[in-house]
Amino acid sequence: MEIIKTIFMMQKIKQKFPHLNIGFVPTMGYLHEGHLSLVQQAKKENDIVIMSIFVNPLQFGPEEDFDRYPRNEKRDMLLAEKAGVDYLFIPDVNEMYPKDLVIEMKIKDRIGVLCGASRPGHFDGVITVLTKLFHIVQPTKAYFGLKDAQQLAVIDSLITDLNFPITLIGVNTKREADGLALSSRNVYLTETERHEAKALFEALQLATKLINDGLLESHPIVTKVTEYIMTHTSGEIDYVSLLSYPNLKYVDKIDQQVIIAVAVNFKHARLIDNIIVNQYGKIIESFQQGG
Repeated sequence: MEIIKTIFMMQKIKQKFPHLNIGFVPTMGYLHEGHLSLVQQAKKENDIVIMSIFVNPLQFGPEEDFDRYPRNEKRDMLLAEKAGVDYLFIPDVNEMYPKDLVIEMKIKDRIGVLCGASRPGHFDGVITVLTKLFHIVQPTKAYFGLKDAQQLAVIDSLITDLNFPITLIGVNTKREADGLALSSRNVYLTETERHEAKALFEALQLATKLINDGLLESHPIVTKVTEYIMTHTSGEIDYVSLLSYPNLKYVDKIDQQVIIAVAVNFKHARLIDNIIVNQYGKIIESFQQGG
């Protein structure tokens, strides 16, 4: 595995292998099995796998955890190499943003709900850094986890609207044995909160059961999921939402592919989770768009 820290050297890779398929896994580091599962799929579908690690300050609000976000570069290097990454791109902030940006990127749809509703500017930062990374790496396919489903929907818009010649791949959420979605922020949970956190996925499983049992109205499903989380955790619910996917519009009845998504604030960690199902209650485990 080769470590690359400059944009100039990263751009040389595409020039060196102009005809090979490049799979790209952008991350903010502190790698876990969820990230490594993206690498595994990328290795199956491409000639070269490039991973980036960059904690992007543009997607953190002034009161958010940019400084506290977990970092362990040496550990990440070892895990990436063991997973089979060919090139690991680790730029610093000055490399990615050497001066104030003259061009400001903003997204106007798919952001007024879920995490976007309480994190103004977050997804503007996401599309800005990904536009830069897509131009630098020039991948054939880009891989993201379905746990960050709103982010995936935003990236789908970015690739479509700006005509990036990239296939977007959404990979099924990796989970602990009890169902908790893997996240770098799980390390902030207390022992009690960690035990409670499995209720997020249990609540989503309840929603799937209700749909399979014939309940297709959105409001009672959201109510029952909310009640389950309130009963089984001490966390504060940020949202429980049922929306069309990937357009992220409110629907009264499940007659199309939808996402049921939750966010819960514990003392030092904000956890998100979701499931995507079709109108028949079948869970969607992968997503592919563009290219």
